[in-house]
Amino acid sequence: MTNPPPASGASSGDLVKELTGLRGQVLGISESIVATTDGLLVASDTANVQPESLAALSAASLALGKRSAAEVGLGSLREVVTRCNGGYSVVLAVGEQALLVILGDEGLDLTALRREAPAVVERLGGLLS
Repeated sequence: MTNPPPASGASSGDLVKELTGLRGQVLGISESIVATTDGLLVASDTANVQPESLAALSAASLALGKRSAAEVGLGSLREVVTRCNGGYSVVLAVGEQALLVILGDEGLDLTALRREAPAVVERLGGLLS
């Protein structure tokens, strides 16, 4: 369920606890991971996807989103949302060195996710620093 250990004194279990807590707070979340911006998996709460592949692809998505945001001059990137026929992939930056990926079904409550995720991102950042 987890891969490379997080930095400092945080345990992978602490990171997974944050992921499962978010899943419990937001309707429609099915899977989630924390990864480095290099695309390396740090922690995961997944069952139906390959978390290592998701980490790499999501890091690329975040980098592309940041570059696009800079190019069009609309301010800092807040999130990358990919909407598919079967649901959503949401990528959020966790500081400068990590990212949070949320997968959700078609019923993913994006309003609740946008309300709850900032606190989770802040806690994850603290655990990873």
